[in-house]
Amino acid sequence: AAARRSRKPRGGARAAGAERRRCAVTRRDGAEAAGKKVGCVGIVGASGAVGQEMLKCLETRSFPTEKVRLFAKRSAGQVVKSSVFGEITIEPFSVEAAQECEICLMAVSGGFSQEFSPQIKGGPKSTAVIDNSSAFRYEDDIPLVVPEINGGELSKAPLIANPNCTTAIGAMALWPLHQKYKLKKVIMSTYQAASGAGAEGMAELEAGLKAHATEGAVPAPEVFAHQLPFNVIPQIDAFQENGYTKEEMKVVWETQKIFGSKEISCSCTAVRIPTLRAHSEAITIETEEKIDPKEALEVLKGATGVKVVDDPAGLKYPMPLNATGEYDVEVGRVRQSIVFGDKGLDLFVSGDQLLRGAALNAVIIAEQAVAARLAA
Repeated sequence: AAARRSRKPRGGARAAGAERRRCAVTRRDGAEAAGKKVGCVGIVGASGAVGQEMLKCLETRSFPTEKVRLFAKRSAGQVVKSSVFGEITIEPFSVEAAQECEICLMAVSGGFSQEFSPQIKGGPKSTAVIDNSSAFRYEDDIPLVVPEINGGELSKAPLIANPNCTTAIGAMALWPLHQKYKLKKVIMSTYQAASGAGAEGMAELEAGLKAHATEGAVPAPEVFAHQLPFNVIPQIDAFQENGYTKEEMKVVWETQKIFGSKEISCSCTAVRIPTLRAHSEAITIETEEKIDPKEALEVLKGATGVKVVDDPAGLKYPMPLNATGEYDVEVGRVRQSIVFGDKGLDLFVSGDQLLRGAALNAVIIAEQAVAARLAA
């Protein structure tokens, strides 16, 4: 419910977002236009924040499937009313039921996925599994995919890993720059919303703000290590031996894997901030080639899934409030780095981590997988 509340209409910004979604639909493969559809797409973990967004993406993008099946343990038996797929009764999960779908989207924990995703893939319908957890991201034989970057053939694999939300948002801005100027170093600081910790994280932030307003004090935290209202927490996930947190190292490992280059040096500091939804990142890059900010902005304007918001005079730049509920990653504050000179750039990005960082990324992978399947 909290995730739904964060997507209230905001006039022109929301209308523009809806238009971008419609444009995104028309950019897809022509399989649906030819009237071809798969029989079923399943969502495991359908009652969570990411699972709910996956269903919305299937609806708004007119995904070419006859039906959708929803699986969740605690919500089994409840009925979800879909504007496209009608009334859907949430089912208890089983491998056999999931294998009745051609595509299975996993919005579950790493442990659950580690156990069941390999069992689901294949079977009588050659089920393809797209997993949003961290269970398989670092396996050499499992593709880690941002479809606009390394999709295509990799999206045809029987088991595909979705990247960490922070990585996916940053990668959308970094990839087009890497293609033209070749990245050498990436230094990132993140500003990550409470929803990165799920619906429980959002609820704790809202409850803490309400308690402060009505009682003058914030309750002791249960989800976060420290009080989040009126605070920032420079720790997300567990600390590693090198002093970085696992969240920070995910950016390093995953950027190198998705970009296909361990030569890109990465460093990240991940910080939880008291916003409800959408992550932001301040990024400094060093490149092999000289990079001009104006030219870089033109490169970014031509990139799919990226919206340039860069008008300092008009006080327009990426912000999580505006990125919430939007498919595109906003990029702005683009300027020459005073550290790396003419081979460096500073920029700021904001993106909805439940969409580009999770549900939308998985659904676009599924679109590519289905397009290949229907074309065969």
